[in-house]
Amino acid sequence: MDILSAFIVIFGLVIFEIVNSVDNAIVNAYVLRTMNERWRKIFLFWGLFIAVFIVRGVLPFLVVWLTVPGLGFIEAFQAVFSSSPQVAEAIEAGKPLILMGSGVFLFLLYLHWLFLEEKEPLFVVDKFIKPHYGIWFFACAAMLLVGLLYFSRENPMLMLSAAIGNAAFFILYGFREQAEKQSKILKEKAADMSNMSKFFYLEVLDASFSFDGVLGAFAFTTSVPLILIGNGIGALIVRELTIRGVDKVAAYRYLKNGAMTSIGFLGFIIVEESFGLEFPEFLPTLITLMFIGIALLASHRFNIKRAK
Repeated sequence: MDILSAFIVIFGLVIFEIVNSVDNAIVNAYVLRTMNERWRKIFLFWGLFIAVFIVRGVLPFLVVWLTVPGLGFIEAFQAVFSSSPQVAEAIEAGKPLILMGSGVFLFLLYLHWLFLEEKEPLFVVDKFIKPHYGIWFFACAAMLLVGLLYFSRENPMLMLSAAIGNAAFFILYGFREQAEKQSKILKEKAADMSNMSKFFYLEVLDASFSFDGVLGAFAFTTSVPLILIGNGIGALIVRELTIRGVDKVAAYRYLKNGAMTSIGFLGFIIVEESFGLEFPEFLPTLITLMFIGIALLASHRFNIKRAK
């Protein structure tokens, strides 16, 4: 990969990480306001260390280790920085498995938002799917898995990867639903909860959003060093938003529409790539920028109209 391509990929990863973590930043900012100064500093330092260097640092290596046969975890760590042709071939051979699992997870993430989450409709599909259509999320998820298992039936490992992506989504969102319930408790009884309890709650929430970001990063590249750089920069910017300007970001009401729609397209693209189709390297970054740009413009117009 040349320098220009690497820059485009990193830029796309940064934007993706920021918009994917806006909800996380909003929750973080709310909870931080209820914590004393000492625990805020603890979270901003150790939370950053855990979220950026541990969770976002370990997860990409874990994905490579699980999808490249014959590599131990330490070997997987060494492999992603190795220039050995044999290692490159091994990682390339495992690429469809990485893409299939990540793609299924991302597309389910989009469907969950589309059918089950409250939103201000922006795109045509947003306006078509009504709140009472929520039951169809589970039907779509089931049909998606059955279809992918059928089309990948000649490759048992690809079938397994699709099933793992499906399972990972539902396991993670079981935890996410519990986190949302805990968030409501925090809003009602924030004064009664210890700062340590709030700290651990934020860490668990950060970890779940880290998982989304890392799997989404594989839509841009399978190069772990580039993922570490892009996601790391994005996470640092999100921390700054948490501290300084998250309320301004939250004012852009359609931002999540752009983020989730781009996630849906990215999921679709990398599932197609797992079957051998090839797309330009710049396409994920272009898709992300296009939908985020549309969402920001629509939000800006709405804010101007409301101000008038």
